[in-house]
Amino acid sequence: MNKKWFPLLVILILGAALFLVRKFNNGETTGAVKKIEKGKSKVNRNHGFDRRVSYLEYTDHAKCRMKCRKITQAEVEEIMQEGKINYSKSNVKDKPCPIYALEGITNDNQKVRIIFAQCDYKTKVVTSIDLDHDWECYCPGDDDKSSSNR
Repeated sequence: MNKKWFPLLVILILGAALFLVRKFNNGETTGAVKKIEKGKSKVNRNHGFDRRVSYLEYTDHAKCRMKCRKITQAEVEEIMQEGKINYSKSNVKDKPCPIYALEGITNDNQKVRIIFAQCDYKTKVVTSIDLDHDWECYCPGDDDKSSSNR
């Protein structure tokens, strides 16, 4: 083979290898980022509930309910990772952020339901509910100030 064609052949082989690697990885390195309009990237977590706590954000209402019902952030994270999704209390088709209701038992034997709204760049903790005990508390935004709004 002629020596002047060798570099071109190497480039073609490397290009083909890169093409195959991208094809089998769908052009993604993490599986969580997809390319969209004009080179911008957007996180896409719309394929079921993402249990990674790195996206977690607490609403003011959730913080108030957690404090009132004695549910810690560690317990919320535990339920997020280990809890069972209650689909009858969830709205997975809600736009723009699907709602997931996860239930479980905390380390101090509290049976809880945590409501998460999973958006592309964050998962919001919307509220927390103690399923066995009515707690008297008021949080900003409650319609009926005299009830616990279970």
